[in-house]
Amino acid sequence: MKNNNCKEKMALVEKLGVHLENREQLAPVAARILSYIILTGKKGATFEDMVTILCASKSTISTHLNHLQDLKKIVYFTKTGDRKKYFTINSDMIVQHIDTMINEWKEVKSLHLEIKNYKEAFNTHETEEEKFELNFHDNYIKFIDEASASIEELRSKLTDNKSNY
Repeated sequence: MKNNNCKEKMALVEKLGVHLENREQLAPVAARILSYIILTGKKGATFEDMVTILCASKSTISTHLNHLQDLKKIVYFTKTGDRKKYFTINSDMIVQHIDTMINEWKEVKSLHLEIKNYKEAFNTHETEEEKFELNFHDNYIKFIDEASASIEELRSKLTDNKSNY
């Protein structure tokens, strides 16, 4: 059973790694390290475990661990009497991602409002056949507002609970 769990975990490390590599613009090894740390959870992942399990050199793992710490995506803790560092995700990482998403959506909404205003002004001088259709902008702005409200609610719940994701 334990071997199946390990295979399942490593398959998920790879799948999540590809996602994080693209979303976070991370190097492949850094994305796999972050994935492994996420899937290891609160107990933390040690440097030695990552070298062995991710089949990468010590210098490669070290370089990417330092980079992920610089990006504030991971943190470490130590245990009394144990010299090892145990890496976990930074609990603020998800909140940081949500904040980035909200800011991007605000920019997109602002741009759509500006385009819509331009098209409305243009429409006042044109014939019916030449007028712009504005329903798309109305629907998209409504979608952004609803999605933003939903993600802001999630952000509030995460920050209120201060839980480890």
